[in-house]
Amino acid sequence: MSTFILIHGAWHGRWCWDELIPLLEAGKHKVVAIDLPGSGDDPTPPGDVSLAAYCDAVVHTVCSQGEPVVLVGHSMGGLVITQVAELIPERVAALVYVAAFLPDNGQSLKQLADQGAPLSLEYSADGLTAIIPPQSASDTLFADVHLDICKSAVAKLRPQALAPLGTPVETTPERFGSVPRHYVECIRDRAIPIEAQRKMAAANTCVSIQSLETGHSPFLSAPAQLANALLNTTS
Repeated sequence: MSTFILIHGAWHGRWCWDELIPLLEAGKHKVVAIDLPGSGDDPTPPGDVSLAAYCDAVVHTVCSQGEPVVLVGHSMGGLVITQVAELIPERVAALVYVAAFLPDNGQSLKQLADQGAPLSLEYSADGLTAIIPPQSASDTLFADVHLDICKSAVAKLRPQALAPLGTPVETTPERFGSVPRHYVECIRDRAIPIEAQRKMAAANTCVSIQSLETGHSPFLSAPAQLANALLNTTS
Protein backbone atom coordinates (compact mmCIF):
# COMPACT_ATOMS: atom_id res chain seq x y z
CA MET A 1 0.00 0.00 0.00
CA SER A 2 1.10 3.57 -0.68
CA THR A 3 0.84 6.92 1.06
CA PHE A 4 -0.49 9.68 -1.19
CA ILE A 5 0.06 13.34 -0.29
CA LEU A 6 -2.27 15.59 -2.31
CA ILE A 7 -1.26 19.19 -3.09
CA HIS A 8 -3.90 21.50 -4.52
CA GLY A 9 -3.53 24.24 -7.11
CA ALA A 10 -3.99 28.00 -7.05
CA TRP A 11 -7.15 29.41 -5.39
CA HIS A 12 -8.05 25.92 -4.14
CA GLY A 13 -7.70 24.11 -0.82
CA ARG A 14 -7.67 20.55 0.43
CA TRP A 15 -11.44 20.48 -0.13
CA CYS A 16 -10.94 19.90 -3.84
CA TRP A 17 -9.81 16.31 -3.18
CA ASP A 18 -12.85 15.28 -1.12
CA GLU A 19 -14.38 13.07 -3.84
CA LEU A 20 -11.05 11.44 -4.68
CA ILE A 21 -9.80 10.56 -1.21
CA PRO A 22 -12.36 7.79 -0.40
CA LEU A 23 -11.63 6.12 -3.73
CA LEU A 24 -7.93 5.83 -2.91
CA GLU A 25 -8.62 4.82 0.68
CA ALA A 26 -10.88 2.02 -0.56
CA GLY A 27 -7.73 0.32 -1.81
CA LYS A 28 -6.22 0.53 1.70
CA HIS A 29 -3.93 3.39 0.73
CA LYS A 30 -3.21 6.23 3.13
CA VAL A 31 -4.18 9.66 1.81
CA VAL A 32 -3.28 13.06 3.25
CA ALA A 33 -4.44 16.38 1.77
CA ILE A 34 -3.32 19.72 3.16
CA ASP A 35 -4.15 23.39 2.79
CA LEU A 36 -1.10 25.29 1.60
CA PRO A 37 -0.36 28.47 3.59
CA GLY A 38 -2.98 31.12 2.89
CA SER A 39 -5.24 28.64 1.09
CA GLY A 40 -8.39 26.80 2.06
CA ASP A 41 -8.85 27.17 5.81
CA ASP A 42 -5.24 28.16 6.51
CA PRO A 43 -5.05 31.65 8.11
CA THR A 44 -1.57 32.67 6.91
CA PRO A 45 -1.76 36.30 5.65
CA PRO A 46 -0.81 36.90 1.99
CA GLY A 47 2.33 38.81 2.90
CA ASP A 48 3.74 35.71 4.59
CA VAL A 49 2.98 33.33 1.74
CA SER A 50 5.92 32.23 -0.39
CA LEU A 51 7.12 29.21 -2.32
CA ALA A 52 9.41 28.45 0.62
CA ALA A 53 6.42 28.53 3.00
CA TYR A 54 4.52 26.17 0.72
CA CYS A 55 7.47 23.79 0.64
CA ASP A 56 7.96 23.94 4.41
CA ALA A 57 4.34 22.86 4.93
CA VAL A 58 4.65 19.98 2.48
CA VAL A 59 8.05 18.85 3.78
CA HIS A 60 6.62 18.74 7.32
CA THR A 61 3.70 16.61 6.12
CA VAL A 62 5.88 14.27 4.07
CA CYS A 63 8.42 13.76 6.84
CA SER A 64 5.69 12.92 9.35
CA GLN A 65 4.78 9.83 7.33
CA GLY A 66 6.27 6.43 8.06
CA GLU A 67 7.45 5.76 4.51
CA PRO A 68 8.39 7.54 1.29
CA VAL A 69 5.26 9.02 -0.27
CA VAL A 70 3.63 9.50 -3.64
CA LEU A 71 3.46 13.28 -3.94
CA VAL A 72 0.59 14.45 -6.16
CA GLY A 73 0.34 18.03 -7.42
CA HIS A 74 -2.47 19.65 -9.38
CA SER A 75 -1.86 22.75 -11.50
CA MET A 76 0.20 25.15 -9.34
CA GLY A 77 0.84 22.23 -6.99
CA GLY A 78 3.25 20.90 -9.59
CA LEU A 79 5.61 23.76 -8.82
CA VAL A 80 5.50 22.89 -5.13
CA ILE A 81 6.07 19.16 -5.44
CA THR A 82 8.98 19.80 -7.80
CA GLN A 83 10.80 21.94 -5.24
CA VAL A 84 9.95 19.56 -2.39
CA ALA A 85 11.46 16.66 -4.32
CA GLU A 86 14.69 18.65 -4.61
CA LEU A 87 14.69 19.25 -0.85
CA ILE A 88 13.90 15.72 0.35
CA PRO A 89 14.22 13.25 -2.56
CA GLU A 90 14.78 10.35 -0.19
CA ARG A 91 11.27 10.86 1.24
CA VAL A 92 9.46 10.90 -2.12
CA ALA A 93 8.80 7.59 -3.87
CA ALA A 94 7.23 9.25 -6.90
CA LEU A 95 5.85 12.54 -8.20
CA VAL A 96 2.53 12.70 -10.02
CA TYR A 97 1.57 15.83 -11.94
CA VAL A 98 -2.17 16.18 -12.61
CA ALA A 99 -2.68 18.82 -15.32
CA ALA A 100 0.14 20.50 -13.45
CA PHE A 101 3.02 22.86 -14.07
CA LEU A 102 6.27 20.91 -14.32
CA PRO A 103 9.06 23.50 -14.34
CA ASP A 104 12.65 23.14 -15.44
CA ASN A 105 15.41 24.38 -13.15
CA GLY A 106 15.19 28.18 -12.95
CA GLN A 107 11.62 28.41 -14.23
CA SER A 108 8.78 30.02 -12.30
CA LEU A 109 5.09 29.28 -12.66
CA LYS A 110 4.57 32.73 -14.14
CA GLN A 111 7.02 31.96 -16.93
CA LEU A 112 5.22 28.73 -17.74
CA ALA A 113 1.75 30.26 -17.42
CA ASP A 114 2.64 33.00 -19.88
CA GLN A 115 3.04 30.27 -22.49
CA GLY A 116 -0.47 28.92 -21.88
CA ALA A 117 -4.03 30.17 -21.97
CA PRO A 118 -4.49 33.66 -20.47
CA LEU A 119 -6.73 33.83 -17.40
CA SER A 120 -8.97 36.75 -16.53
CA LEU A 121 -7.70 37.85 -13.11
CA GLU A 122 -8.50 40.69 -10.73
CA TYR A 123 -5.61 41.95 -8.58
CA SER A 124 -5.79 43.28 -5.04
CA ALA A 125 -4.94 46.93 -4.40
CA ASP A 126 -1.76 45.94 -2.53
CA GLY A 127 -0.62 43.68 -5.36
CA LEU A 128 -0.21 40.67 -3.09
CA THR A 129 -3.08 38.52 -4.39
CA ALA A 130 -5.32 37.88 -7.36
CA ILE A 131 -8.73 36.32 -7.73
CA ILE A 132 -10.27 34.61 -10.69
CA PRO A 133 -13.83 35.91 -11.23
CA PRO A 134 -16.63 33.34 -10.84
CA GLN A 135 -17.58 33.15 -14.50
CA SER A 136 -13.97 32.79 -15.58
CA ALA A 137 -13.43 30.07 -12.97
CA SER A 138 -16.51 28.22 -14.20
CA ASP A 139 -15.46 28.46 -17.84
CA THR A 140 -11.77 27.72 -17.37
CA LEU A 141 -11.23 25.61 -14.26
CA PHE A 142 -14.52 23.72 -14.03
CA ALA A 143 -15.83 23.63 -17.61
CA ASP A 144 -16.86 19.95 -17.51
CA VAL A 145 -17.90 19.82 -13.85
CA HIS A 146 -21.57 19.25 -12.96
CA LEU A 147 -23.28 22.60 -12.40
CA ASP A 148 -24.04 22.11 -8.70
CA ILE A 149 -20.51 20.91 -7.96
CA CYS A 150 -19.11 23.77 -10.03
CA LYS A 151 -21.08 26.37 -8.06
CA SER A 152 -19.89 24.90 -4.77
CA ALA A 153 -16.26 24.86 -5.93
CA VAL A 154 -16.35 28.44 -7.20
CA ALA A 155 -17.73 29.60 -3.85
CA LYS A 156 -14.78 28.00 -2.03
CA LEU A 157 -12.02 29.63 -4.09
CA ARG A 158 -9.78 32.08 -2.19
CA PRO A 159 -7.49 34.88 -3.37
CA GLN A 160 -4.18 33.49 -4.54
CA ALA A 161 -0.92 34.92 -3.19
CA LEU A 162 1.25 35.99 -6.12
CA ALA A 163 4.72 35.69 -4.59
CA PRO A 164 5.02 31.90 -5.03
CA LEU A 165 4.04 32.16 -8.70
CA GLY A 166 6.98 34.39 -9.57
CA THR A 167 9.61 32.39 -7.70
CA PRO A 168 11.79 30.09 -9.82
CA VAL A 169 12.38 26.54 -8.67
CA GLU A 170 15.93 25.38 -8.07
CA THR A 171 16.48 21.73 -8.98
CA THR A 172 19.36 19.40 -9.77
CA PRO A 173 19.60 16.11 -11.68
CA GLU A 174 21.06 14.45 -8.58
CA ARG A 175 18.11 15.25 -6.30
CA PHE A 176 14.87 16.18 -8.09
CA GLY A 177 16.08 14.27 -11.12
CA SER A 178 16.40 11.04 -9.12
CA VAL A 179 12.66 10.91 -8.26
CA PRO A 180 10.38 9.07 -10.75
CA ARG A 181 7.89 11.42 -12.39
CA HIS A 182 4.45 10.61 -13.80
CA TYR A 183 2.09 12.92 -15.69
CA VAL A 184 -1.71 12.72 -15.86
CA GLU A 185 -2.72 14.93 -18.76
CA CYS A 186 -6.22 16.37 -19.14
CA ILE A 187 -7.01 16.60 -22.81
CA ARG A 188 -9.88 19.11 -22.62
CA ASP A 189 -8.12 21.44 -20.18
CA ARG A 190 -8.83 25.13 -20.79
CA ALA A 191 -6.41 26.42 -18.13
CA ILE A 192 -3.24 24.57 -19.17
CA PRO A 193 -3.74 23.54 -22.81
CA ILE A 194 -2.87 19.96 -23.65
CA GLU A 195 -0.01 21.12 -25.87
CA ALA A 196 1.60 22.88 -22.90
CA GLN A 197 1.10 19.86 -20.66
CA ARG A 198 2.76 17.57 -23.18
CA LYS A 199 5.65 19.96 -23.71
CA MET A 200 6.42 20.03 -19.98
CA ALA A 201 6.08 16.26 -19.60
CA ALA A 202 8.36 15.62 -22.57
CA ALA A 203 11.00 18.03 -21.27
CA ASN A 204 11.18 16.24 -17.92
CA THR A 205 11.33 12.57 -18.96
CA CYS A 206 8.26 11.23 -17.22
CA VAL A 207 8.11 7.50 -16.46
CA SER A 208 4.47 7.37 -17.56
CA ILE A 209 1.95 9.65 -19.19
CA GLN A 210 -1.76 8.89 -18.80
CA SER A 211 -4.56 10.74 -20.54
CA LEU A 212 -7.96 11.73 -19.17
CA GLU A 213 -10.72 13.10 -21.39
CA THR A 214 -11.47 15.84 -18.89
CA GLY A 215 -11.01 19.52 -18.22
CA HIS A 216 -8.69 21.04 -15.66
CA SER A 217 -10.31 19.55 -12.55
CA PRO A 218 -10.69 15.75 -12.89
CA PHE A 219 -10.95 15.36 -9.10
CA LEU A 220 -14.41 16.96 -9.48
CA SER A 221 -15.47 15.86 -12.97
CA ALA A 222 -14.06 12.31 -13.06
CA PRO A 223 -12.71 11.29 -9.64
CA ALA A 224 -12.90 7.55 -10.35
CA GLN A 225 -10.82 7.94 -13.50
CA LEU A 226 -8.29 10.07 -11.67
CA ALA A 227 -8.10 7.53 -8.84
CA ASN A 228 -7.34 4.77 -11.33
CA ALA A 229 -4.64 6.89 -12.94
CA LEU A 230 -2.99 7.57 -9.58
CA LEU A 231 -3.14 3.92 -8.61
CA ASN A 232 -1.48 3.00 -11.90
CA THR A 233 1.57 5.00 -10.87
CA THR A 234 2.15 2.66 -7.90
CA SER A 235 1.90 -0.63 -9.78
